[in-house]
Amino acid sequence: MTTPTTDRRRAVGSLSALLAAHAISQTGNVITAFAIPFYVLGLGGTGVEVGIAAFFSTVPVVVGGALGGVVVDRVGPRRAAIVADLISGATVLSIPILALTVGLPFWALLVLVFAGGLLDTPGQTARRVMLPRLTERAGIRLERSVGLLDGSERLARMIGATVAGLLVALMGPIAALFVNAATFAVSALLTWLFVTPAPAAAQTHVQASDEPSGYWRDLAVGLRFVIHDPLMRLIVGLVLITNLMDAARGSTLLPLYANDRLGGAAALGLLVAVMGGCALVGNIAFGFVAHRVGRRVTLVVCFTIAGGPASAAFALGAPLPVLVAVTALAGLAAGALNPILGTVELERVPEHMRGRVFGLVNAGAWAGVPFGALLGGIAADTIGLNWAFGIIAVVYTAATLTPLLGGPWRQMEKQPVASAILEQ
Repeated sequence: MTTPTTDRRRAVGSLSALLAAHAISQTGNVITAFAIPFYVLGLGGTGVEVGIAAFFSTVPVVVGGALGGVVVDRVGPRRAAIVADLISGATVLSIPILALTVGLPFWALLVLVFAGGLLDTPGQTARRVMLPRLTERAGIRLERSVGLLDGSERLARMIGATVAGLLVALMGPIAALFVNAATFAVSALLTWLFVTPAPAAAQTHVQASDEPSGYWRDLAVGLRFVIHDPLMRLIVGLVLITNLMDAARGSTLLPLYANDRLGGAAALGLLVAVMGGCALVGNIAFGFVAHRVGRRVTLVVCFTIAGGPASAAFALGAPLPVLVAVTALAGLAAGALNPILGTVELERVPEHMRGRVFGLVNAGAWAGVPFGALLGGIAADTIGLNWAFGIIAVVYTAATLTPLLGGPWRQMEKQPVASAILEQ
């Protein structure tokens, strides 16, 4: 017979393992984001080809997010997370193996990059779906646990950027991809061994709350929920625009800028690590005050600082120390964004629908990412790096000020009744 204290300790242990698995899996994704552009450049690729590779690495995020959420709801988030990591790791591993043996033409690289990213979003969604129940059992505020999950991603970006920058600079992108494959295996092992599933009674309740239906009907129910919730629509639209800008900047323009003006992968690794480290600090600090500040105004202030100034500094050709400083400021502000948005989404979505709804929300928010990466490469080869960063600074700032207009954005401050949204 377990006591409440014992159950809480187990929940804390499972939550810790979940966060660790998420961080390790995300570290692998960061390494891939570094290795692929420099692999293409090493083969003599152009900025457009780097953008095409980034396009093929981000399209599966949208496809997998839209179609994989229902699978998460049906098979269970724990099993979905394990399978997603194993398949992603095996696919990524095939890239360096083929490159070192029979060869890897550009078209084959694109196919493998697409296949390797297809289950990334369902895996992330599965870990996110497990978060609220573990949080409740562990006796932790939801804002704090969402912040911890986001913090684990920030930590992954910091560590992954540093490791990837060093590996690519010293040993080349192929070695980095071997490390990436290993991270997926470790993440799956942690989830299997240490993340306990929801109690049987809770699982039965979740399954019983949904009427028996087919895959496409389940997907349609989730889509209807997103469409009928005005705040969810606005969140998806705003993050779609900012993600498009971030993809152009991070997936294409920054690697090209670092390769052309900062000396290569090591400088890029420094900038991404500073961004990730400062975002982690901002994330931890925000976790202590999240329940005391207004969500909407905080979101606007932090979102604007996170995107505009850093892009403007690159547009003006600032020296590396200045770029590091503005990147640090952007990271501190960015630390508050996902905890706010993630908590709002978890509050608004019924538990038995979270897999499909979060998958669709992620797909919508990421829909512009492939095109951002591709447009970043085209912009670099046409209007130049400085103008491309300048346009991003202006568009990013204008978009992130829109929550101040009010309307449905005011609903961020309160938790709605989910059933009322479903009945609309």
